[in-house]
Amino acid sequence: MSQAQPVIAIYPGSFDPLTRGHEDIARRTLRIADRLYVAVAYSPTQTKKSLFTVEERVEIIRDVFAGEPRVEPVAFRGLLVDFARERGARVVIRGLRAVSDFEYELQMAQMNRELWDEVETVFLAPELEYSFLSSSLVREVAGLGGDISRFVSAPVMARLEAKLGG
Repeated sequence: MSQAQPVIAIYPGSFDPLTRGHEDIARRTLRIADRLYVAVAYSPTQTKKSLFTVEERVEIIRDVFAGEPRVEPVAFRGLLVDFARERGARVVIRGLRAVSDFEYELQMAQMNRELWDEVETVFLAPELEYSFLSSSLVREVAGLGGDISRFVSAPVMARLEAKLGG
């Protein structure tokens, strides 16, 4: 009898900043994967104004998941499927907050399968309390001085306060 290969997953995104919704998806991924790369893209697929550098985002993710050795934050450039192949990951994790996310995510999943037919995309819905949450909303509310403490964990909050002077 042969031993099963470990399931290695990649959760790609901008994570600018990492929200509790992202954390929820990452932690629940560990129920189905042995290892998870939380992968911050240098070239986001959607044009957004960044608050944190890619390196800062990787550091924040490392701080948030410091107690979880199966989570490794990394930065990557280029095609996600090339990065996945290099890391031995055959599962891509994507969070779906609403039906409006699905069309874009489905197109990305199908393109990734065309580029590398050994990769599978798994869609996870966040817990209901995080279903409306996005990094863009958190950045906007934080930038206007709103209380976002229940939407991000303590390490993220500290970095946001330092960055925004709050």
